Amino acid sequence: MVTPSTPDVEPGAASQDSKSGTALGADEPAPADVATPEAAMPETAMPETATEVAGPAKVAPAEVEIAETVGLVGPVDELPKPRRLLYVTLPGLWGALVASCLSFTPSLLPRSGIIQGLIWGISAAIGYGVGVLGASIWRAFADRGPRRPGRRAWLVFGYGGGALFAVSFALGQYWQSLLRDLMDVPEYNIALVVASPLIAALIFSILIAIARGIRGIYRWLAKLLSRWVGPRGARATAWLAAVGLTYLVISGLLLNGLVALVNQTFSVRNGLTPPGIHQPTSSLRSGGPGSLVSWNSLGREGRKFVATGPSAADIQSWTHERAEQPIRAYAGLESAGTSEARAALAVSDLERAGGFKRKNLLVVTTTGSGWIDPASADTFEYLSDGDSAIVSMQYSYLPSWLSYLVDQRKAREAGRDLFDAVYGKWLKLPPDARPNLYVGGESLGSFGAESAFSGAYDLSNRTAGALFVGPPNFNTLFREFSDHRDAGSLESLPVYQSGRIVRFANDPRVDIPPDGHPWDGTRVLYMMHPSDPIVWWNWNLGLAKPDWTSETPGSDVLKQTIWIPLLTVWQVTGDLPFATGVPAGHGHSYKSEYVDGWNAVMRAGLTQDQLASLREIISAVNQ
Repeated sequence: MVTPSTPDVEPGAASQDSKSGTALGADEPAPADVATPEAAMPETAMPETATEVAGPAKVAPAEVEIAETVGLVGPVDELPKPRRLLYVTLPGLWGALVASCLSFTPSLLPRSGIIQGLIWGISAAIGYGVGVLGASIWRAFADRGPRRPGRRAWLVFGYGGGALFAVSFALGQYWQSLLRDLMDVPEYNIALVVASPLIAALIFSILIAIARGIRGIYRWLAKLLSRWVGPRGARATAWLAAVGLTYLVISGLLLNGLVALVNQTFSVRNGLTPPGIHQPTSSLRSGGPGSLVSWNSLGREGRKFVATGPSAADIQSWTHERAEQPIRAYAGLESAGTSEARAALAVSDLERAGGFKRKNLLVVTTTGSGWIDPASADTFEYLSDGDSAIVSMQYSYLPSWLSYLVDQRKAREAGRDLFDAVYGKWLKLPPDARPNLYVGGESLGSFGAESAFSGAYDLSNRTAGALFVGPPNFNTLFREFSDHRDAGSLESLPVYQSGRIVRFANDPRVDIPPDGHPWDGTRVLYMMHPSDPIVWWNWNLGLAKPDWTSETPGSDVLKQTIWIPLLTVWQVTGDLPFATGVPAGHGHSYKSEYVDGWNAVMRAGLTQDQLASLREIISAVNQ
């Protein structure tokens, strides 16, 4: 719980120069702004400096000297009393209140009570810090110390703030209802909504305690350094050291330790075989008879990939023409020791199975756990009449959303190594004996797949086509194409070089702009939903307003979605773990749209009736 405190001076908050008495500190305000029992008393004439306090207590000269040297207080006769860790100040509370109200504005996906509580708590902590900083800056310009808020100030906060919060909370529930209706998400857990304030209070308290712990490290370092340098030098050096130490702990020891722990946890899951999945009996699949890759080394997602998919009979029942059994080659994280070795092994197994003799060959970069969207693979095989081969490999144990945040380097290496290994074999074939070479990837897989190419013309020269789905915002080529889009086109639906090679679609079933422009040669298509947080998330959201927030909202984005400095980044971050938990066609859930996407890239030329029937098949198999 946040508790009040009653000291007379905030340590390090508004120290006074020993000669001029001007404020030197830029920390939290002194206790005059603190929620204390005395705060309810009417304002009276208060001494502006500590030297005006009547009845000074006797304090050891050595203690006073230390306090003055470190800069905690000016030349005073009374040292500050120790303060509780979770006291609050009125300016900070106003900042926390405003940020809390803004946290209820909608982002891209519906939120549960737990996620709302997390975002609420983080936002409140940020707002509290902004409020405290603002008050400190105001006092510096006013050239005065802090003052105790009077009874009226607390009444205004209590009644005015309470009313503002009630309205914001009600609007937040209304906006969430609109989002659920927009995406056909019926789930609504009232108990979690009621629990969200408790979650928010817990997160807020933890973050404030951490911040004050860092400040405690700063003060200890400043006191230590003051033995050798002056007060200002000690304070500046102590802040740099405290911030640097915190960064190293979070980015190094803490973050790496957590990632290693999670990675170890999911490595156990990787060894399990999903129910209903059995080792292939066909030599056309990795892990089957004669395969160079062992069944046990494929990993959970690899075993699922090679053991599923449409058979020749399934494809023939749709095309009503003769079909072949598709080839699927795969190497798991445990199939070989390095990324290059896994790529070479997967390509060798592809060659053994006859993959380079098929009409169409698809190189797929997986998500972190080795997952390949079956909707994409199945569609590619249906549109090839089974005369196809797909090759891929695993590079991480982590689930998609977590791998998206921490495994970018591994994805880049896997994408480059796999395509280079395939392309090296493909290039040695006679030109008239080469299969059509395609590239694909979803989410972090699109990032890895992109990494093998330098630009649009490289994609055009070395592939027959590419389909990238739900690309993360940090994708190199995606950002290049989007940032250099044609004038007048939208960030949410860019047009690049009149669509000669690269095009974008929010929904390929409706349209793939621009209309009226030729799309000859290699076709590269990006599919991305307006409500997909993986497409729009990056840390720059905290300080830089992206263009898509000012554009006409997409079909599944509320018009009330706005950009808020420091807060929007946490709202969209809260959407990431649940990006695939919404119905197909929204968020990061792409299913039947693969039919229209691959039809465009491969120039399959399906009729509307054929597209509709294949969509039904893909949707039914991949529910």
